[in-house]
Amino acid sequence: MTGPSEPNETNGGWPGMSGQGANVPPDPGPRPLQNEQPGPQQLPPPSEPADAPRPGAGANLLPEPSAWTTLLTAIPWFFWSLVLVVWIAGAIGFGWGWIVVAVWIASGALSLVPSAETLFARYLYRLREPTLVEQQRLAPIWHRMLARADVAPGRYTLWIQESDEANATPTPGRVVAVTRWALYTLPPAHLESVLAHELGHHLGGRWWLNMLSFWYSIPARCGLIVVRAIAQLMRRVPAFGCIIGGFLLMAYVGLIIAVFALGHGYIWPFLFITPFIAPPVLAWLNRWQVRQADQKAAALGYGSTLVEVLYGWQMQHQQPGGQGESRRTQVMSNTPSLVERVRVLERTSGIPPNAWG
Repeated sequence: MTGPSEPNETNGGWPGMSGQGANVPPDPGPRPLQNEQPGPQQLPPPSEPADAPRPGAGANLLPEPSAWTTLLTAIPWFFWSLVLVVWIAGAIGFGWGWIVVAVWIASGALSLVPSAETLFARYLYRLREPTLVEQQRLAPIWHRMLARADVAPGRYTLWIQESDEANATPTPGRVVAVTRWALYTLPPAHLESVLAHELGHHLGGRWWLNMLSFWYSIPARCGLIVVRAIAQLMRRVPAFGCIIGGFLLMAYVGLIIAVFALGHGYIWPFLFITPFIAPPVLAWLNRWQVRQADQKAAALGYGSTLVEVLYGWQMQHQQPGGQGESRRTQVMSNTPSLVERVRVLERTSGIPPNAWG
């Protein structure tokens, strides 16, 4: 299998690269004027979409997107983010601390600014816009998949994530990401199934609700990163891990006893133990969202090819498929195991799209 630096015609190749001209880069076509690119580039429609489905061919294939699923998944993130912000407010002092809570809640309006999606994609997720050559490869596949899902071509923008994973990190709003490994390694049919999975993260919700959900989940995600870093340090250095674990245990027991002794009720003890409850719950929520995206891709007809992509990625990267991982690793993982994803795809493939919502 060729690497990212040497795509060829056997795995899908690049437009115009075959025969003796394989070492000649394809002609990107006429360059756009400088004043015609004010923001993120939209992939141009394919010049010869003869084999692509008609724009209305996918009508009624997917159910009407509903905000309820997005809202239900956003509640746990918002709750534990609020807990962390309240902690910070308590450290400052509740005289001024509640101002911090109010400012954080009101700051959600910043996520609805048009440039927020671009800033999140470029600086938080470290994505980049596709080059002209990459656009030539992506455009016909992307537009064919959008037509199959009955999605307007200009509704989402496609970005590239520099990663060797099969799937990119789910992004909020109207930004859809695909990994560099998928772009440079997979043939067109398999790349189309990967794009269907990435789009599946966005089908079933409203873009502004996704942006608000992501914004209010940032404190919880930061706390989750800290907890995982401490857990990894405890595994790598057992002696230091025992010291950290013992210190945290004594500190939390002391705080809970103090709260009960001062008669603050039962709410504050629950808030103090959230760092032990939140990480596995939020990790399960991430895995559930990946499974939902797989189900939507399979309902669009990409189940079998997506299974082939997962097995191909496993063989190339020598991954065990999740069977050799410890139970704790599986509980704290953000993505389901390969076997679990394959079972979801096999179960969903062939089921009419109106059977899920």
